[in-house]
Amino acid sequence: MGSLADAVLPLVRTRTDLHRWSAANSYGHGVHQAVALLRAAAHTQPAAEVLPVTQRALASALKAIARADDSSGIIGDAIKDLLALHADLTKAAPPPPARLVAWMIDFQFDGVVDYFTLDPAAYGPALGDRGMALYKTKLAEIAASVGPAPTEAEEHALWLQRTADPTGWEQQAGLRHARFVLEWNAQRLAVWDRDVDAIIATHARDRKVAAWLEDTAKAFAEIGETDLAIDWARQATFFDRGHQSVHAARLWCRLLAEHRPAEELTARLAVFDRWPTATHADGVRAAAGQAWPDHRQRVMDALRRRPAEAVSFALHSLDDVELAWELAHSLGLDEPGLWGTLADRYEKVDPLAVVPIHTRQVLDHLEHADAQHYRAAARKLVHLRALTRGTEVADGVDALVADLREAHPRRPRLQQEFTRAGLP
Repeated sequence: MGSLADAVLPLVRTRTDLHRWSAANSYGHGVHQAVALLRAAAHTQPAAEVLPVTQRALASALKAIARADDSSGIIGDAIKDLLALHADLTKAAPPPPARLVAWMIDFQFDGVVDYFTLDPAAYGPALGDRGMALYKTKLAEIAASVGPAPTEAEEHALWLQRTADPTGWEQQAGLRHARFVLEWNAQRLAVWDRDVDAIIATHARDRKVAAWLEDTAKAFAEIGETDLAIDWARQATFFDRGHQSVHAARLWCRLLAEHRPAEELTARLAVFDRWPTATHADGVRAAAGQAWPDHRQRVMDALRRRPAEAVSFALHSLDDVELAWELAHSLGLDEPGLWGTLADRYEKVDPLAVVPIHTRQVLDHLEHADAQHYRAAARKLVHLRALTRGTEVADGVDALVADLREAHPRRPRLQQEFTRAGLP
């Protein structure tokens, strides 16, 4: 174990300058290296020897992140990897249940930071029946000490008093965290126990939020209750028309594709009818397969009411640049970015047809008085000159460059970027 610890622990020892973003990032990369060494060791050394080094590395990284500028998330991601490795190692080399329970409770309720959660289901195999019973007992004791959550009115009163009684407010913050951890554990333990009623109670709650219904579906999928998972995902999809329901629709369709493929196309069409986007249209196309021609007109008719979606679908899903070009003009596309992407593709079909679009992009860049936009405008003009060289509109592009130089004499950086790009 000594050689492994000597290689790993120096990479995660805390430093004094982690308030600096660059130093925190450098430290985070070191922690990722430590994780890689530990994972490699887990394949060649006994898990019982790798586990204590992993736990010490985790403790050091947690102390570090508590005072680090981890706005890049590099340290946090490494700690999540350490936690996943820790759980895996306990399965291969289970510690004494009482010791593991004590560590899990301390990590969640008295840890250095409260940014991370443990998954008790991941530790279930290591805990065994006796350890899991002890763990649930400890959670019940904490729940009794924490007490019920305050009502909304009580919470508001505490917030109003936070200046006069900061200690009381801080205590309530600690209790809120404890209740969150208890709620998370109740959800994961319901999954571990494969308790259908408990999964519904802890995940769906009062069924007032689409995301909670999707969480319920995911929990049922995790334990292999496919029919229940599909049903709850469907409920989440049709809960309302918000973004959470859109997200749930992906899960519903994916579950059907995996477990009831004969029903997938019907579901994809229902989702598309509800949210006629290019993404959902592509789902219909993929699910339809050889039957796509039977549904194409229905899909295209719906997309025509949303020009950007119609053009995106034709361009990216159907890979039909000429159809996308026709739709962009006939539907009055008003998305500069999409016009630019379309022009880049369509110039292989008709180079001169895209000249007005590229010209408009040049003028759009010059609406912004900064070097970045000046360089982009210069590059676009260089491209226009190459695109039109030897054609009847080549002189017109050079005239455009001359007009722009004349129109902006007080933009020396613009003139400089034009000259640097080789423009006349």
